[in-house]
Amino acid sequence: MDKYRDFLGLGIAGNFALHLAQAGELEDFKNIITEDEAAPKGMFPFYLPKIVSGAKEILNTYPISSSTIELPDNTTNVQAEPEVGVVCELEYANNQLIKVTPTHFGAYNDCSIRVAGASKISDKKNWGANSKGISENLITIDKFSDGGVMDSYSICSFLRRDGEFHAYGEDVELNGYSYFYEKLTDWIVNQINTQVDFGPLEYLSEYIKECDYPKKAVISIGATRYTPYGEKTFLKSNDEVFVVLYDRSKIDSCDILKKLGSGSYDNANMSVLKQQVL
Repeated sequence: MDKYRDFLGLGIAGNFALHLAQAGELEDFKNIITEDEAAPKGMFPFYLPKIVSGAKEILNTYPISSSTIELPDNTTNVQAEPEVGVVCELEYANNQLIKVTPTHFGAYNDCSIRVAGASKISDKKNWGANSKGISENLITIDKFSDGGVMDSYSICSFLRRDGEFHAYGEDVELNGYSYFYEKLTDWIVNQINTQVDFGPLEYLSEYIKECDYPKKAVISIGATRYTPYGEKTFLKSNDEVFVVLYDRSKIDSCDILKKLGSGSYDNANMSVLKQQVL
């Protein structure tokens, strides 16, 4: 999974109702004021393809894997964060981002350390190799707007522990994101151009400049809500994490577990990320 080494890696915080509260992160964003109450709280880097002055060195460590999550140690609390990863093309003019074009989407795990008092969101996001996950099977986006392929997709996730499957994230439609489609890409462009180093957020436009304006990015668009099990369960070695995007017009949600158990995926209508926890 080296294909994204030259890509910019960014994530969005607070783009699904109630997730920040479940993750214990509302306090981190108490001083972040948004014009729209439903708007995401900000963006964070999880990977920078070049060394950037002012950014933490760990952000240059390539974190993406399609098969494993490597815990930082045996005592740090880590949770999977099931969400949608979008591969995007970036366009610039006059040293500013002017357009974000999503081309593919897939199952993504924005795996995160749970620790109070971290100075930046990114402190919880990249602790080394194999700390993030994206499916090998991405789905082409015909158009990132109403009427496109993503309209009929849902996301769900599971943790297999000691041979038993547990629902980890709620089964929800992608349209449940607070900001989606054009509203989201417009917000991303504005957020990257205007976000400053404040509270848990970082100066993204400066990072992009020092990375020589990457033409492509992997953007995780926000973690969905946990089930009661997922909200209270941290990862441990030998767990298996499954994040699933599926076309609910062609696949019944009741059949998902059967497919995961057998390893027989419908790659034309689903994107599956399976990661072994080390």
